[in-house]
Amino acid sequence: MTTFRCGGEARYLAEPSSFTEVKQLLDYAGENNLPVFVMGMGSNILVSDSGFDGLVIKLGKKLGEIALMDNGDGTVDIDCGAGAPLAMLGNIAVKEGLEGAEFCCGIPGSVGGGVFMNAGAYGREIKDIALSVTYLEAGEVKTIDKDSCGFGYRTSIFEERGDLIVLGLKVRLTKGDPERIRAYAEELRVKRATSQPIDVPSAGSTFKRPEGYFAGKLIQDADLKGFALDDSGAQVSPKHSGFIVNNEGRASAQDVYRLINYVSDTVFEKTGVRLEPEVRLIGRFE
Repeated sequence: MTTFRCGGEARYLAEPSSFTEVKQLLDYAGENNLPVFVMGMGSNILVSDSGFDGLVIKLGKKLGEIALMDNGDGTVDIDCGAGAPLAMLGNIAVKEGLEGAEFCCGIPGSVGGGVFMNAGAYGREIKDIALSVTYLEAGEVKTIDKDSCGFGYRTSIFEERGDLIVLGLKVRLTKGDPERIRAYAEELRVKRATSQPIDVPSAGSTFKRPEGYFAGKLIQDADLKGFALDDSGAQVSPKHSGFIVNNEGRASAQDVYRLINYVSDTVFEKTGVRLEPEVRLIGRFE
């Protein structure tokens, strides 16, 4: 259920279809002293081979509705459930001739995950289109505006606190030239397809961008492009050094984890820059 195609089992898995069911699941976990992990489409995470000894709440299609509202002033608000794919948000926006969300079209994650980490691509981030976020805190559904979300580079208050569950996102987009918007979205699609290993299991960009540098270039300059520690299947992508891939899904989570650490250590030894994983590590790793 993750895009890395590795990792162990969850003790319990549930896919709620309403906010009420999310609350019920959290109550159940609390009553039974179960740790909880909330996931979307399984991208940007690496689950250990020992799995997750608790309750995984998957916010999927049942909480993934998308609705549009024309404001009559040249802008359109889009309400997105946390389980909706970011790519769906982007594609709907492009189809409706709305500009600003083209970058979402190629991001392989959910709206909830995108808010959680302030996902972005090609110079745009969720914070650039967000209007408000709906979330669950201590059993109560709340909504805050984007300025209260603490959006930063690949972070938000939802990532920093850990006790808030993103339930939905409202974005505001501007009407534009449909042909130009479609052409730009296609340009980004081609750029992604030609420069990133989208046909091989991975979690997206493996490392955060260090201030003043690009992770992929640092890794390439350290002669690690295409590098593999062994024949497990875990490899620095020969196509884009910023991605660690799991060829044919053969590698274990531990194999991937060892390579992440090796790359970070090697780049640090050669450049003095420490690469930090953008991928979230779930469970116990050796």
